[in-house]
Amino acid sequence: MTLDDAHFMTLALEEAKKAAEKNEVPIGAVLVLDNEVLASAHNLRESTQNATTHAEILAIQKACNRLGSWRLENAILYVTLEPCPMCSGAIIQSRIKRVVFGAYDPKAGCVGSLMNLLEDHRFNHQCEVTSGVLEKECGEILSQFFRQIRHKKKQEKASGNKANN
Repeated sequence: MTLDDAHFMTLALEEAKKAAEKNEVPIGAVLVLDNEVLASAHNLRESTQNATTHAEILAIQKACNRLGSWRLENAILYVTLEPCPMCSGAIIQSRIKRVVFGAYDPKAGCVGSLMNLLEDHRFNHQCEVTSGVLEKECGEILSQFFRQIRHKKKQEKASGNKANN
């Protein structure tokens, strides 16, 4: 991990916080080119009711629009959670040079947890991968979010039981 990695992951965490404020799963992404932020985004799947509006996909779309090209060959993607299969595919297709992620995703992660699509030599493009950058902070924002959801559901269930008595 470099100082730049920590800096840009902190920006991705800020995006994740924006998602949490919207009751979205708090995942943030920042795409960097030549040490400058090219695009940033956070999950919007609940707001849009669109399964493809993951932070990584949205950041890639913004970056492509900004550059006027689908090729992001020298870009680095910082994302707070290990990319899923869909996002890994978009990363490969856009030719991103390097991916840096924070927390592992044992249920859907495809950059080491379930498989490693980004470094698979059967594809025509591979990415450099750095994992575990600010892992504790990235994991904690997700854990806190899901704890709050469980707590809220428990309260709603308890309120429902009181109303029925």
